[in-house]
Amino acid sequence: MKDHLRFLSSFYKVFQKGTGDGKLEYSEGNEKRSRIRNPAALPEEISYKFSLALVKAATNNFDQDLIIGSGGFGHVYKGFLNDWNLVIAVKRLYPDSAQGFNEFQAELLLLCQLHHQHVVPLIGFCNEKAEMILVYEYMENGALRDLLYDSGCDPLPRKQRLEICIGAARGLRYLHTGAKQAIIHRDVKSSNILLDDKLVCKLSDFGLAKLRPQSNCKQKTLTRIDSMVKSTCGYADPEYVAGFGLTEKSDVYSFGVVLFEVLCSRKAFDMSLKANQAYLVHWARRSIGEGTIYNIIDPNLKGRIATGCFKTFVDIACSCTCPEGNSRLEMGEVEVMLERALELQQKADSDMVRLASCGVYMFEEVSCCALVPEYSSGEWSRQLVLLLFFCVFGSLRCWCSSLIFITIDRVSIRLTATKII
Repeated sequence: MKDHLRFLSSFYKVFQKGTGDGKLEYSEGNEKRSRIRNPAALPEEISYKFSLALVKAATNNFDQDLIIGSGGFGHVYKGFLNDWNLVIAVKRLYPDSAQGFNEFQAELLLLCQLHHQHVVPLIGFCNEKAEMILVYEYMENGALRDLLYDSGCDPLPRKQRLEICIGAARGLRYLHTGAKQAIIHRDVKSSNILLDDKLVCKLSDFGLAKLRPQSNCKQKTLTRIDSMVKSTCGYADPEYVAGFGLTEKSDVYSFGVVLFEVLCSRKAFDMSLKANQAYLVHWARRSIGEGTIYNIIDPNLKGRIATGCFKTFVDIACSCTCPEGNSRLEMGEVEVMLERALELQQKADSDMVRLASCGVYMFEEVSCCALVPEYSSGEWSRQLVLLLFFCVFGSLRCWCSSLIFITIDRVSIRLTATKII
């Protein structure tokens, strides 16, 4: 292992672009790439420096068939380190990309210092022979986006979606309040939320991230950071785009858009739709105002998400995407409310299981089918009364108003309840 890797300590003073003899080598037009702007910010011996030969061997010389993602930075390859039986993700800078270099530098500086369950782990880097490469732990299940639409994957269960959202919220709260210096991600979106083999989410792609100045870190009132507007269409905070500066609430807005993606399994921006539906956040908020949000959610969630959980989740997404930043929740509040939504779903699931273990139950526009044994007329009537009492005053007690339809035959009772909005 020592033959192939060196500690990051040799990297603090310069990005070397030559043979590694310790001398600076400049090429025309690339002078700005040779030095790290803030070397003191890098902790020592936190990440490994890979040789280019090892990275090429791991990716079969950057085989196009191993590309698993692309972006403004460059391509991301799946790789394998045979000696350590380790699958890796290799992010390679596009040649002559000044923007990519800045993002490479920013991401390396940040990820060397971040250690959290919901932040993608950086394994190492390579800056040999003009290459700029970051090496990460490979995320088996790819991006959240790929499991929501356009991939043909099995739909994510409701509980799994909630747990992923909670994990992402915890990661963002850590960036905003738990790291040594507050960090604004600036590019929160479903394609930057990766999932490991156990579907635990990890925030990724810190190339656009901004550090909050130390003097502002502990202020109760957030001070806006002047910054060139960079974001992704459909996720951008309207105040940030309008030139009012960058705050942690910009991340909150983008995360609210992700919540709508998770709920609706729709793209944040889709040019193929009508103009009033192209931006998911606008369509969803308008639907909430009209009382028709249930009509645009993922069909796989209809009847499977409890009313209390659904209402709480929608309230969170709506609060996160308020046009005015001061009206948005903080990430800590978002995390707590999402945990509450999960509790409501789990409790409702438990109630429905207790109702009858042999029936099929659905929430919201509910279809409950429970087998009923052939009792005598008196006993049968008593069982019917008990069942209806439990349904209406137990599982459905949180509904303000409902229309209830009952169909009865000799062996079953079918109850359908539709909430009036």
